[in-house]
Amino acid sequence: MNGVEEMYAEIILDHYRTKHHSGLREPYQAEVSHVNPSCGDEVQLRVALDGDVVADVSYSGVGCSISQASTSVMTDLVIGRSIDEAMGLAADFSDMMHSAGRYTPDEDRLEDAVAFIGVAQFPARVKCALLGWSAFKDATAKALAATAAKEDPR
Repeated sequence: MNGVEEMYAEIILDHYRTKHHSGLREPYQAEVSHVNPSCGDEVQLRVALDGDVVADVSYSGVGCSISQASTSVMTDLVIGRSIDEAMGLAADFSDMMHSAGRYTPDEDRLEDAVAFIGVAQFPARVKCALLGWSAFKDATAKALAATAAKEDPR
């Protein structure tokens, strides 16, 4: 392992050991549960929106260090951002994960998420890294739908 790979591995382990925003919190507009059937990783995730801003994301999960750390990193990146910005980050992360490691991530934009570029070289682990991100996108869509239904109760 070279110095950059070691640094990235340490970022992943740090987020796995000290999961940011872990523990289900209230209030929230939507909650989803996602499972990676290939390995059994699970995440239950809640999203709270304040207008078009991601006010909070909380989660509970079991699984490998990659799925848990990736979810931790995702929460740091999306909380406090507009929904559009958060979805843009999710798209960038997904592009990176589907690149088989042939992607030059924007470190200023993706911050700690760049640590997962090495994981992208292992197709069996890509779903692990994307689990929390997929749950976030799903929960946000549900929260937006619930908000729209309240505003237009037809």
